[in-house]
Amino acid sequence: MANPGGGLRPRHLLIFVAAAVLYAVSSPAGAFYLPGVAPRDFQKVIDRLIPCLLARMFPRFLSLSDPAVGVCSPVVGARGSGSAGRSGLRSGFRDARGEQWDDELQVKVNKLSSIKTQLPYDYYFLDYCKPEAIKNSAENLGEVLRGDRIENSVYNFKMRRDESCKIVCRKKLSQEAAKNFKEKIDDEYRVNMILDNLPVVVPRQTREGSQTPSFEHGYRVGYKLKDDKYYINNHLSFKVLYHEDQTSPDARIVGFHVIPSSIKHEYGAWDDNNPTAQTCNANIKITPGSHTPQEVAPDAYVVFSYDVTFEASEIIWASRWDVYLLSSDSQIHWFSIVNSLMIVLFLSGMVAMIMMRTLYKDIANYNQLDNQDEAQEETGWKLVHGDVFRPPVHSGLLCVYVGTGVQFFGMTLVTMMFALLGFLSPANRGGLMTAMVLLWVFMGVLAGYTSSRLYKMFKGTEWKKITLKTAFMFPGIIFAVFFFLNALIWGEKSSGAVPFGTMFALFLLWFGISVPLVFVGSFLGFKQPAIEDPVKTNKIPRQIPEQAWYLQPAFAILAGGILPFGAVFIELFFILTSIWLNQFYYIFGFLFIVFIILIVTCAEITVVLCYFQLCSEDYHWWWRAYLTAGSSALYLFAYAIFYFFNKLEITKLVSGILYFGYMLIISYAFFVLTGTIGFYACFWFVRKIYASVKID
Repeated sequence: MANPGGGLRPRHLLIFVAAAVLYAVSSPAGAFYLPGVAPRDFQKVIDRLIPCLLARMFPRFLSLSDPAVGVCSPVVGARGSGSAGRSGLRSGFRDARGEQWDDELQVKVNKLSSIKTQLPYDYYFLDYCKPEAIKNSAENLGEVLRGDRIENSVYNFKMRRDESCKIVCRKKLSQEAAKNFKEKIDDEYRVNMILDNLPVVVPRQTREGSQTPSFEHGYRVGYKLKDDKYYINNHLSFKVLYHEDQTSPDARIVGFHVIPSSIKHEYGAWDDNNPTAQTCNANIKITPGSHTPQEVAPDAYVVFSYDVTFEASEIIWASRWDVYLLSSDSQIHWFSIVNSLMIVLFLSGMVAMIMMRTLYKDIANYNQLDNQDEAQEETGWKLVHGDVFRPPVHSGLLCVYVGTGVQFFGMTLVTMMFALLGFLSPANRGGLMTAMVLLWVFMGVLAGYTSSRLYKMFKGTEWKKITLKTAFMFPGIIFAVFFFLNALIWGEKSSGAVPFGTMFALFLLWFGISVPLVFVGSFLGFKQPAIEDPVKTNKIPRQIPEQAWYLQPAFAILAGGILPFGAVFIELFFILTSIWLNQFYYIFGFLFIVFIILIVTCAEITVVLCYFQLCSEDYHWWWRAYLTAGSSALYLFAYAIFYFFNKLEITKLVSGILYFGYMLIISYAFFVLTGTIGFYACFWFVRKIYASVKID
């Protein structure tokens, strides 16, 4: 009997509930994954068959094209009634058992990269085989700034379905195409591909005595032999590793390897619709050096081909990035880091102990003096109490730099916290750069607040002027250098050049969010009561006696930057390697410890030198406190010069300018960060000691 309400019959309802329960039980439990790093499950047949059957029986409630159901049309067939519908259902079971459910795997191509030029290029800058329509994957801000250009490719597989040699296309190299291939081979460019968010790697030969396999990121475009001829890697042997969980019906991709080869394919009459070659069939295994290589020459025909094998692996999905993060010199790396930590901690402990004992003795002696006359006979830091809080020259500029440093400190701290929580893992491509830019923008409120409060303490009144300088000085300098470098990259036709749309987005973040937040912070900071000095400032400045050579500003400032740089220079090597040698940096936990040690070291060395300066009756400590810790940036840039000539193989002038331009930006940011840490440590120290003594 028909249901007049148009609803489900009881029998159908019972079947629907039972099937839904079965589907829920057969599906693996859901879990929380960080953005961009959620696993993709390649399911067995039964796991997708049940929702399709539900959609087939109840089309009113579940659509066959619903994402939760999946693509069901190959199994269910056309909708019908009676025998047609039943035969369609039966063919669905038969197709399922015939394994026509294999998931399609699409290999995506990324930029061409080279450590010799540091100029990335779009994959299709070279005359490779192109799909019918090139589609760009949605890249985040960090990926665009890094020069990543992720696009679809002609390499498509079926999950767990091995394929012997398969021809992709044939290309006739023009004069320009051959020239481009030769240039990229000379510059040792590598092709980067991605499958299921995993970059492709090339297995290296394992060194004797080493049990750990090692890999290279990306494969070479080609190679050049002693005969000065160029050969292209036109055949790719892919190997996809997958892990099948015993507790669930799913398989997950855990590895993506490739072995490139150069082969001059032999063929008869060419048919673009059905290309075949005698050198590309199931009976021939193509390996590097096994066939005549394909030379790169104008008007040469190049046939591109590939094969793919699938291999079950014991590697679980959570550990699939380990092969990218393994360091071949891990023992040396950790030994050097621990050694550096011990030295820095020992020096910091010694400095703190000396400072505490000496300072307590000074304060006790000063407080035991009976009258001011006896105090005048003494020498030391108490004698400059009437001038120590006198506003420095260019006090407004100091406020701007301190505010910018607080903004940079906040950005660095929060970025590291996110990295520690795993949000900025290498799997989340471009996440680190995106987080840094956005956090910098939103930390503008701290910059405005800090600079205006300090400016008000200096008895300043033009807070709007200081706010404008805070909002535009540091970002303006950085953007000017960045724009110049971007113009050079654009002149080289590299994909590393930031496009106009992204440049507009950066301007929008700066002027639309950062600048207003700086003004909000300045307004709130200037409304606060001024910070009161613990002692009064004399109207007439005190004359500063002649200083010893080791207390001269230039020497003291340069000496003060050595220890902070010493705290980070070993870790700096690995950071520079990750930036300029295309390695992954991932030990954020240890980087956070190094950052804490850097803060402690900057604070202590600045306080010590400030104490010696005040004891010699020199009260111009404001700028010197900032520059003492900030001078570590000079050593950082000097180390960058050393690294350039000893570790890199950059030969192009443009690439050299890019390296030193970006290292100049990094050094300038490091100067602002460490200088602010030193300034606030000294500011706290000076206020503390002068508030601890009795001054008539």
